[in-house]
Amino acid sequence: MFTARRGRTFLTVLGMGIGFGAILFLVSLGYGLQGALLQTITSTGALTTLDVTPNVQDGKFLTAEAVQEMKTMSGVDSIETSWNFNARLKAGDTGADARAVVASPGYFELEGLKIADGSPLIGEAGKPRAGNDPREILVSSAIGKVFGREPKNLLGQKVSFSLLPMSNAGSSGSQANIDENDYTIVGVTQSEDAVFYAAADGLNIPSEIPYTKLKVRCHSSDVMSATRDAITKKGFSVSSLSETVAEVNKLFRVVNIVLGLFGIVTLAVSAIGMFNTMTVALLERTREIGIMRSIGASKLDILSMFIIESTLMGFFGGIAGIILGIASGQTVNLIVNIAAKYFGGKSLDLFAYPFWFLGIILAFSIIIGFATGLGPAKRASALDPLEALRSR
Repeated sequence: MFTARRGRTFLTVLGMGIGFGAILFLVSLGYGLQGALLQTITSTGALTTLDVTPNVQDGKFLTAEAVQEMKTMSGVDSIETSWNFNARLKAGDTGADARAVVASPGYFELEGLKIADGSPLIGEAGKPRAGNDPREILVSSAIGKVFGREPKNLLGQKVSFSLLPMSNAGSSGSQANIDENDYTIVGVTQSEDAVFYAAADGLNIPSEIPYTKLKVRCHSSDVMSATRDAITKKGFSVSSLSETVAEVNKLFRVVNIVLGLFGIVTLAVSAIGMFNTMTVALLERTREIGIMRSIGASKLDILSMFIIESTLMGFFGGIAGIILGIASGQTVNLIVNIAAKYFGGKSLDLFAYPFWFLGIILAFSIIIGFATGLGPAKRASALDPLEALRSR
């Protein structure tokens, strides 16, 4: 049948392919956007990390004693510390007011800073980068705009800065300015805020200045809830990126379902077309069925023949849908990234194709093929041989 009616078979398979391709295109777009969003807000270890901030209203500040007490809690793997300062950053004759984040080396990895140009302050897994100098800083792209320079032109620039604790830091006593010179810009982060980042090593920060924020890394996600409750009981504010990720995943589950429903509409039209093809095939082959029955073919033989044909067309439709869905997705992704590059943006993978979802599409295509061929197959097997031979 496939070779004798190539045009009809091709169009039927193509129709099924368009239906499954539409589902794959839309759902893979949802998964791609979900992955791109999660990539921007997560980093290595971030999902097992708690963000701890002081509770200023209740007078609970992140002192060195409080940090030491948290380190003794069960479930806590390590704690990275940071301070926020009001700062004056100066490069040559140009100065800018900014916010300074001074932190321990592992903090920058857990913060998930995205580097637009240059290098991070640390290497992989929070270890110092080869040739790392504590007198290096990262600046945001917003600071580059203040200095009137492109991010890449900031790299290697020598700067100086002065730090002053913020008024709500919760420290006691008078605080002298912290002045530092001869720092080198090694990287530029993607941020619209005027902020720069420096390692705490080498800075003489008075011990009475409490930390602004902690990154508490837990042994595993299983102990995060208990660790969070223990820190909360101490009076501190605790949040977790894993909660944000969970909310994002919930949102995109709904989005993927809605996108999949749009694709199912196209698939339903394709399935109707396939059912029509099998019905027409039955009418055209009635006499052929009568001949087969008269020479000994059983009802089961006729039933199996029609079902196998429809199931194969469904299978080929699923293969065609996967090819069309991936090809169309990659084409759109290429066009969008070319446009993004032209306008100065970064390239992204807007489409993601989970293997399990490709398997579901292939399995569903076989089921659709079987279901649409079952009705015509039963009618064909139930034909009376003599009545079938009389048909023209």
